[in-house]
Amino acid sequence: MIGLADIKEGDERLTRRMAHWTSPLTRRVLPAVEAAAEHTKLWWAAAVLMSVTGGYRERRAAVAGLAAMGIAELASNAVCKQLYERRRPPKELIPHDGVHDRPDSSSFPSGHTAAAVGFTAAVAGSSLGWGAACAVPAAAVAVERVHSGAHYPSDVAVGAVIGVASAWLVHRAPGLVLRHWS
Repeated sequence: MIGLADIKEGDERLTRRMAHWTSPLTRRVLPAVEAAAEHTKLWWAAAVLMSVTGGYRERRAAVAGLAAMGIAELASNAVCKQLYERRRPPKELIPHDGVHDRPDSSSFPSGHTAAAVGFTAAVAGSSLGWGAACAVPAAAVAVERVHSGAHYPSDVAVGAVIGVASAWLVHRAPGLVLRHWS
């Protein structure tokens, strides 16, 4: 049976391994991903691009993505982070300079990942092509959060679950409400 000590040990081992990636691609791409994802700029830009270049389906996907992103951020940052205080990974696990720019809030769960996955999953529910296009930067955001030392892998995993649940809610809630009131 896997216990909390096993999860903590695995989190630390995987964090250390990911933080030690030093390829030139990693050093160029991940800081750019972090900058783009900060304050959800990347997802707002994607929504604008979908709305401007697409038709009704793309605008619908953009609205669904933004709604899921908002729900995911609310659930992760305003609810979960308040319920469970977890310290960020210790500086000893992170061999690069980015570790000094970490937020002071709880590490659990990753709000960036929740927003990225929520947006992407909701978009994919309305427009598979745009969802696939958004999946690449969403995955990069999740990797960057661990590589930078902002989160443990389990924080990112729970953030992803919150994002998927938010997208599900955006797509299913209107039908559930209508059925209830009918």
